[in-house]
Amino acid sequence: MRTSGAHILAFDTSAAHCAAALVWQGDRIRIRRTEAMAKGQAERLIPLLEEVLTEAGIGWRDLGALAVGIGPGNFTGVRIAVSAARGLALGLGVPAVGVSSFEAMRAADALGGHAHEIVSLPAPHDMAYVQHFRFGTPQAAPRMIDPEAPPYDLELPVDMRVRGFRAAQIARAFHAQADETALDDIAARIGDVARWRLSLGEQPRRPAPLYVRPADAAPPSDHPPAILDAIAP
Repeated sequence: MRTSGAHILAFDTSAAHCAAALVWQGDRIRIRRTEAMAKGQAERLIPLLEEVLTEAGIGWRDLGALAVGIGPGNFTGVRIAVSAARGLALGLGVPAVGVSSFEAMRAADALGGHAHEIVSLPAPHDMAYVQHFRFGTPQAAPRMIDPEAPPYDLELPVDMRVRGFRAAQIARAFHAQADETALDDIAARIGDVARWRLSLGEQPRRPAPLYVRPADAAPPSDHPPAILDAIAP
C-alpha cells in the first residue's frame, strides 16, 4: 500500500453528524467540517469528503492514509463510515486506520502519556461505556457500567485517572483523578490518533465496527451498506 502522502483524511458518522477533517503530518494544520444530521449520512459522506479535499486544494491521490471512527455509536452510522473507509482504501491503495471513540476522547497532547487510565463515553439509559488504557493502548475490551455504582474490578493501580463522560462520579469511587470532558471536534481527533499510531510504525488492520452492546431489538427498515471483504485480483 502507498503510505508516503503527507495528508490523512479522517471522518466519522457514529452519531447524529457527518464529520470530516484533513490532517497534515508535521505542522498539524487541518480543515474541519461537521454537519449535524439524524439521517442521510450515507448520501452526504462522500460529497463532504470531496468538499474538504477541494478546500485544501488537493485530490484523492494526494492522501497518505484514511482514518475512520469505528464507534461505539449508532449501529447504522458506524457501518456507513467503516464501509466507506474500506472501499476508499482499496481504491486508493492507502491504509485505513480504525479509531475508536475511546481513543479520540483521550488527551490529544499526550496520546501515549498515562499508565492507568479509564476512558468513559456516554451510553444509553444514562449508563457509561468504559475502557482501560495504558500509555494509549487498550488493555481490555470496553464494557458498559453504571457511573453511580462502578464495579470494584474497574479500579487500577496508583495514579488512576478517569477521563470523559461523568468522570468525576466514576473516579470518586476509587479516589482517582478525574478529567471530565466531552468528545468534540471528533474527526480531527480521529486523524490525530491515526497519525500518532502510524508514526509508531503500526500496520493498520482493516477497520471494523466496535460494538459494546447489541443493536436494539428492532432492526432498521433500511439496511446499512454491507461490509465486504475484498478479494485481490
